[in-house]
Amino acid sequence: MQLANIKKELGVATCALLQVPAAAVHAADSDWDIDTAVLFYSESDNGVSAFEPAIYASKDLGDGQLIDLRLVVDVLTGATPNGAHASSVLQTFTTPSGTGTYFAQPGETPKDDSFKDTRVAAGVDWTLPFNRLQRIKLGLNGSTEYDYQSLGVSATYLQDFNNRNTTFSAGLAFNNDTISPVGGVPTPLSNMREAGTGTNRVGADDTKTVTDFILGITQVLSRKTLVQLNYSLGMSDGYLTDPYKIVTVVDQNGLPATSAFTNGDLPYLYEKRPDSRQINSLYFKVVQSLTRDVINFSYRYFWDDWGITSNTFDLKYRYEIGRGYLQPQVRYYLQDAADFYVHNLKLGDPLPDTVSSDYRLAKMTTTTLSLKYGYALGDNSELSVRAGFMNQSVDDGDVPSIEETPDTDAIILNAGYSISF
Repeated sequence: MQLANIKKELGVATCALLQVPAAAVHAADSDWDIDTAVLFYSESDNGVSAFEPAIYASKDLGDGQLIDLRLVVDVLTGATPNGAHASSVLQTFTTPSGTGTYFAQPGETPKDDSFKDTRVAAGVDWTLPFNRLQRIKLGLNGSTEYDYQSLGVSATYLQDFNNRNTTFSAGLAFNNDTISPVGGVPTPLSNMREAGTGTNRVGADDTKTVTDFILGITQVLSRKTLVQLNYSLGMSDGYLTDPYKIVTVVDQNGLPATSAFTNGDLPYLYEKRPDSRQINSLYFKVVQSLTRDVINFSYRYFWDDWGITSNTFDLKYRYEIGRGYLQPQVRYYLQDAADFYVHNLKLGDPLPDTVSSDYRLAKMTTTTLSLKYGYALGDNSELSVRAGFMNQSVDDGDVPSIEETPDTDAIILNAGYSISF
């Protein structure tokens, strides 16, 4: 729950590893296609580390029917930012349980080092043909972690045209999630309290629903060129706040307004986000085969009613080397801030209806560079490894240098094995 952005990066890395490998690996007459992967992610400055094994299996049931199975396990540890910013004075915070205390030294970005989580996610898709040109894919997925449970269903209709050179798809997915934060759901815009003096909670858990629609078209332009265009619409309703994030209240000197709060209240308020969100995105992809090599480029434009817009560029070049290949990749992400994002709140100013100082909602750029090597062990198996480096830079605007959000650097390592039989 705390690390949606990290899980997003992990998802990008894992999907890159679990993509369809060389044509020689997945034999046309195979009954089973198995892809396995192990991912390791580690941030600088004692940040979050993640270990993620994953497995994907696809079986041909005959008569055009397919079943796809997937299982992913995330093990996350480390320290995660709590939403407050560095200051020139010592800062004291209370752990989510309300029973412990942690500190941020002057000039240090506040992080909750009590964070740890294990997430297990599983899913199954069943493809059923109506005829040789029409089919439907039905899906069921679920995940569970210490403070978050999710269950979802999906259905996608696919139609081939133009001698099967054109495929139209339309999909619908629905998820119902339950959020059970450590210590309970914080009262929005209430004060964090000193350990042992109460927790300002409104209940043990809350819920949200997520509905996604997608329309897409894939076109084979020639024997060497394929393009894809998708539009997706997502609508979320319910508890969309991060229960672990806070916003600092500062005095006229720009310091946490400790003296203005008494009776156990600390100068940090629990954030509050809108209880609904509409997300739109356009996705374009082109795959171009050269004499032997392959260029893969994609672009995604994202916008929502929170005021966030983003652009994502992803370029991969697959260079064939005998039975193996090298694939460098560059991914660049550029995001504008949410309308309700603030660096901090000023003492005496009216409280806004919604507010967050979570850096994931700030203006930022993320650059990921990676290199993958794959080798065909036989006609139906492949081994691959991938190493990547990610840099995330947040634009805090016009704030004192000591309060700026430091860049996040991370290494990403993958190993994978694929086999068909």
